[in-house]
Amino acid sequence: MSPIYNFSAGPAVLPEAVLREVRDELLDWGGSGMSVMEMSHRGKEFVSIAEAAEADLRELLNVPEDYKVLFLQGGASGQFSAIPLNLLGESASADYVVTGSWGKKAVKEAGKYVQARVVAQPAGAFTQIPPREEWDLSADAGYVHVTPNETIEGVEYHDTPDVGDVPLIGDFSSTLLSRPIDVRRWGVIYAGAQKNIGPAGLTIVIVREDLLGRARGTCPSVLNWADQAAADSMLNTPPCFTWYVAGKVFAWLKAQGGLPAMAAINERKAAALYQAIDSSDFYANPVDPVARSWMNVPFTLANPELDGEFLAQAKQAGLLTLKGHRSVGGMRASIYNAMPEAGVQALIDFMADFERRHG
Repeated sequence: MSPIYNFSAGPAVLPEAVLREVRDELLDWGGSGMSVMEMSHRGKEFVSIAEAAEADLRELLNVPEDYKVLFLQGGASGQFSAIPLNLLGESASADYVVTGSWGKKAVKEAGKYVQARVVAQPAGAFTQIPPREEWDLSADAGYVHVTPNETIEGVEYHDTPDVGDVPLIGDFSSTLLSRPIDVRRWGVIYAGAQKNIGPAGLTIVIVREDLLGRARGTCPSVLNWADQAAADSMLNTPPCFTWYVAGKVFAWLKAQGGLPAMAAINERKAAALYQAIDSSDFYANPVDPVARSWMNVPFTLANPELDGEFLAQAKQAGLLTLKGHRSVGGMRASIYNAMPEAGVQALIDFMADFERRHG
C-alpha cells in the first residue's frame, strides 16, 4: 500500500512516532492505570507531564526566564480578544500590520475593545509584506501586532520587524517551532496548536512578565494572562490530553536535533516545492518570492477546470487535503514539521506526472 501524506492546513499531520507513543500509552500512562484523558489535572501524574512539556518548549525556543509560558484554551482566535483586554484600556490604540485573512480577523476582533489601526496592508491581494519603511506606526500605540505566517495566503515574514520599544505581538500559529526565533524581540508570542504543536484545543502564549498585570477589570479570568500564570495555566481544567500530546511533539523535536535541524529540513522542503512550481507553466504561486511561506504553499493550475480532477487523482495517489482555502481557491500544500521530505517529493512527482498527462 502506498504511503498516505496529509497536507491539511490544520488540524494537521502529527509525527508518526508521537502517534504510536500515544497509542501505546492510551490506556495506561506510566503504570498509573489511567489514561491521560482520565487524570486529574491536579494530580502528580499530570503535573509531571505539564512540567516536562513546558521545560522542553522553553529549551526548544530558548525562552528567557522573564517570560511566562501559558497553555490555554480558546485558540489563537481567543487571543485576538485577550491581547487588547490584557494590555490596553478602552481609550488606547494599537497598530496592526495586515498581510492576510488572519490578520484581518485579529484587527476586527481587537476593534471591539480598542482603537485598532491598520498601519500597513497590501493594496491588492495578499501576496506580499509591505516594506517596513512604509508602515505608518503611531507614536502612542500600545503594541504592534503582526501575523508572521498567513496560513491561507502563504505569506510569511522571514525576519523580525523592528518596532522600537513598543511591544511586538505575533500570531505564530502556523510557524511556531518551524525554526529558531529570538523570543526576546517579542512582547507576546501566541499560537494555536493544530499546526506544528499538537491536536486542536491548546493555545500557547509566551508573554514577557512586565506585560502581566495590566488587564482590565472586565477581562474574563480565563483570558487574563496574569491569573493564568499565577495558576500555572490551570485556573480551570486545561486541555489535558492536547497538552500531553504537545509534550510528546516537543520531545520528538528535540530528538530530531531541535529547531535548527527542523529549519534546515523545512527550508529544503519548501525550496523543492517552489522550484517545481516555478519551473512549470502549468502551475503558479502568486506570492512575492521574498515572502513565500515555508509552511503553507498555495498554487493554482493554468486551467482551473482541471482542479477537481487534480484533487481526485491526488487523493487516489495518497496525497490528501490539497484543496485551497475557499476564499482563494486553487491548491494548498501545508508542509509542517511532521510532513516528511518524502511526502513533498511524492507531491512534486505527482504534479509533474499530472502536467505530462494534462498539459
